[in-house]
Amino acid sequence: MGAIFRREISSFFTSSIAYVFLAVFYALSGYFFYGTTIYNGITDMSGMFSNMFMVIVILIPILTMKSFSEEKKQKTEQGLLTAPVSLGGIVLGKYFATVVMYIMGISIVFVYGLILSCFGEVQWNSVLANYAALLLLGSAFIAAGILVSSLTENQVVSAVGSFIVIMLLYLIDAAASFINIDFISNILRSLSFYTRYYEFTCGLFNLSSVIFYISAAVIFNFLTIRIFEKRRWS
Repeated sequence: MGAIFRREISSFFTSSIAYVFLAVFYALSGYFFYGTTIYNGITDMSGMFSNMFMVIVILIPILTMKSFSEEKKQKTEQGLLTAPVSLGGIVLGKYFATVVMYIMGISIVFVYGLILSCFGEVQWNSVLANYAALLLLGSAFIAAGILVSSLTENQVVSAVGSFIVIMLLYLIDAAASFINIDFISNILRSLSFYTRYYEFTCGLFNLSSVIFYISAAVIFNFLTIRIFEKRRWS
């Protein structure tokens, strides 16, 4: 897994993906940081974190679009499948490399916190809780994006497909509100990615939400592994 991880990290920076992702992420997060915090003269960054949900929805497909689709396009997928490493190691190596790239982006929030600390008291507990929410949410969405990438050899199709899947996960709340059957609507609300994230931005740290996001990431990665198991023996 270590070799796959290092190879994937290197590929992010030898292509333009890392630079595009970081530049756009820093620009959008900086815009929301200024608009919701600096402009209002406050040290509470919860407004910025609330807006970051949609930023993640838009940008994570950029990170994941080449994960496996590029391997298929370059005809290197078979080399991976026959390499002396488990399928789980291959998938997790790519997954953790993408998560590390994502962490490089979201860690800018600590820079914003340090800037605010020069002007007033920053509630670091709230910053850490919101950072954890960004990390957990992003980790689940990255796993979903990698799953989509494993299904196609076209990076554009992978990016669009990942965006659609992530948007569907985001719209679970909206779907629940249109269903009049309480049993079904309650199930959909319990699967809400946005509501759980919003709770973090309000300062509510819920262990069940942590478990939910980790479980979602595990399930998506498991499905990706199963896809490659079928290809290896087909």
